[in-house]
Amino acid sequence: MLKLLKYALYDILKSRFAIIYTVFLAMVAVSIYQVSDDLSKVSLSLMNILIMIVPLISAVFATTHFYNNLEFIELMLAQPVKRSQVFLSQLFAVILMLSLSIVIGFGLPMVLWGADSSLITLLAVGVILSAVFTGFAFLASVITRDKAKAIGISLALWIYFSLVYDGFVLYLIYSFADYPLEKVTLGLVMLNPVDLGRILMLMQLDISALMGYTGAFFQQFFSSGLGVLVSAGALVLWMLWPGMLASRVFGKRDF
Repeated sequence: MLKLLKYALYDILKSRFAIIYTVFLAMVAVSIYQVSDDLSKVSLSLMNILIMIVPLISAVFATTHFYNNLEFIELMLAQPVKRSQVFLSQLFAVILMLSLSIVIGFGLPMVLWGADSSLITLLAVGVILSAVFTGFAFLASVITRDKAKAIGISLALWIYFSLVYDGFVLYLIYSFADYPLEKVTLGLVMLNPVDLGRILMLMQLDISALMGYTGAFFQQFFSSGLGVLVSAGALVLWMLWPGMLASRVFGKRDF
């Protein structure tokens, strides 16, 4: 398992994508720090970029990486190696690379210009979203043999969780504005890892008052021990189930 993981990481580094991705994130962070000295504004700007860019890049790169290494995967399956080890080594290598790029790309400017708790939360959310959408990408890759179709599924999932789902929630809130929807909205937030990461960031920025009564409810919930436990549990589930389902499908796939 460790040897397979090491080779997968070496293959990713050889493609130089990790370096380009890290430099890109660092340049974005540095440019935002140069514009504003207010750490709250920096956090908000980085959050808006991270919420949109990180899931997209994770989904596209993970899908492309799987198909580019399909011949190597098939070769390893012919060896006395468990299928789960072959699959998980590729999955963990992509997640580790994307996570390190975020930690280094955003983390180094934070060390140089300063950081608060909201920026630390930002790094955690970035790592979690990378893991979630990498899992989705690998799931899309193992259910179809067509690379273009797999990329299309990954992009569709990104569009749904980043754009379409929010529109659905806003329509629901607008349609039933006369009813107390705080708990319903909270449940809907848990069903979307992107929204959950965004809400956790907004709660760190102490701007819940701008969200009205719902914001106050969210602030009270996520500040409590139960809220932390529930949100952490939801994020862990989002990180685990796509990869676990993909591993199960991969184990039954006929190569």
